[in-house]
Amino acid sequence: MSKKINEFRMPAEWEPQKSVWIAWPHNKNDWPGLFEKIPNVVGKIIKYLTKDQRIDLLVNNSKSIDTIRIYLKKKGCNISKIKFHKLKTDRLWLRDSGPIFLVNNKNRKKTMLDFKFNAWSKYKNFRNDNKINNHISSYLNIESILPKKVDSNKFERVVMEGGAFDNNGTGSILLTRECLLSTKQQRNKGFKKIDYENLFSKYLNAKNFIWLNKGIAGDDTHGHIDDIARFVSKNTIMIAVEKNKSDINYKSLKENLKILSKSSDENGKKFKIIKIPMPSPVIIDKTRVPASYLNFFISNKTVLVPVFNVKEDKKVLEIFRKFFKNRKVIAIDCSDLIWGFGAIHCMTQQEPKI
Repeated sequence: MSKKINEFRMPAEWEPQKSVWIAWPHNKNDWPGLFEKIPNVVGKIIKYLTKDQRIDLLVNNSKSIDTIRIYLKKKGCNISKIKFHKLKTDRLWLRDSGPIFLVNNKNRKKTMLDFKFNAWSKYKNFRNDNKINNHISSYLNIESILPKKVDSNKFERVVMEGGAFDNNGTGSILLTRECLLSTKQQRNKGFKKIDYENLFSKYLNAKNFIWLNKGIAGDDTHGHIDDIARFVSKNTIMIAVEKNKSDINYKSLKENLKILSKSSDENGKKFKIIKIPMPSPVIIDKTRVPASYLNFFISNKTVLVPVFNVKEDKKVLEIFRKFFKNRKVIAIDCSDLIWGFGAIHCMTQQEPKI
């Protein structure tokens, strides 16, 4: 890395954004039987975002760009705010395959971390997704850093996804043991807790780590944090809770809450905790999917919250509106999108504005 690493930080999601990077859905295998409904959901997300900010949209081929442009215009999107990129992808989950943008506090320059992507150590098709960051780095003409294990003599790129950690922009990071410390779907062989803390300390300038235990049932990433706990300000965390004692998520979410209530921020102060109820179980084709309200996305002027046509939707939107007074809270029906095992946060990656 050409400059001092400690001059960089990853801005929090609520800080000003220049753009949101999104990929257009094309992989029918990700939504068996429901694929034709997915462009409508993605179109809706783009429509609300283009009211106030720019979108960089990755599209599989040139031929599709014209069709998608017409489709999005019909949907009411502000086309002048969309920059189309012809780039082949495997899936649309850019939170995990896309770059992690950093800002240099001294010279106010942007750079990006290009972690290796291997489809959550679960799927075999990720070659195109693993090249996304090369395109973004050269298009933006910014330095791309390939993170490697700290204090290791050999260069081995680290596997990491943006949905595996959450960051408050001032040095605190949320993670789960299930995702990063389990031997199941193991991202980085031989990595221990200290290796991840050293990694985030070096590359994100983080100094405070809150390790929750487990993610939710149905999550094919094996424990991503962005389904269970999220920073909404530097000292406030929203966390998923389950009231039904017979639900599979009850015990692990209760444990997570207990861990969080004992944690403190990088200045030693207790976090303000906002409990977000889990939605009633969402079952598609006899499969429980990882439906969670925590997979929301904060943009410059809005907060897009996934809803699932269940009784908890209304109450949760009230909680969000009470907290996000300066942003418009918009409900996006994700009851079809979640069949791909991800929602709004999974498919967006913000690029900070300097």
